[in-house]
Amino acid sequence: MRYALLILLLLTPGLVRAQAEALENPGAVSAIQERRFRMHHELMLGVGVLPANAYYKGLVGTVGYTYHFNDTFAWQVGRGTYSYNLQTSLRRQLERDFNTSPNAAAFQDQVQWMVGSDLIWSPLYGKMAFLNASVLHVEAFLLGGGTVVKLDRDGGFRPGINVGLGVRLFTGKTLSLRLDVTNNAVFTGPSRVIQVPQIQFGTAFNFGATE
Repeated sequence: MRYALLILLLLTPGLVRAQAEALENPGAVSAIQERRFRMHHELMLGVGVLPANAYYKGLVGTVGYTYHFNDTFAWQVGRGTYSYNLQTSLRRQLERDFNTSPNAAAFQDQVQWMVGSDLIWSPLYGKMAFLNASVLHVEAFLLGGGTVVKLDRDGGFRPGINVGLGVRLFTGKTLSLRLDVTNNAVFTGPSRVIQVPQIQFGTAFNFGATE
């Protein structure tokens, strides 16, 4: 009995210290909330710009339809983009001062319109406070697919590969806002590829979704 009491007295400080540490650091506890907004059938209308070409800038309008399989994966079944092109001052100067032909090869890489289809992966979804007055529901996504591009060059069609990323802001069950930044690598010849970056802001209408 004496030995038992002695051992108990020796262990008591360690037990008290362990309990105190457990109270100070109870362990990591996390909870993941379900999405508030879900997508199903999405109709998107967008406007944007083709900013990269030195000889023209394209003002674009886009319409697209996306089917969402679940919260993570979707298929942008079809998208069509028309570009209204504005000549830059550099092109006008080349034509005026150096008698460059309007039919020069470099000038004929202007995009007239594009059609394509993409797969979309949305790995990130979250909510944040705006000025401690409202809660914003946001998701980020990656996309990739194929494109057919109509160029000024000889009136032909060219294949391309489209990749990009985007951010979606949910404003309600049936409406969200999208910002897409993409790039089409367009194959114009056996060993020639032109890059067509696009920045686009769109309004997406959601049908058949749950909240």
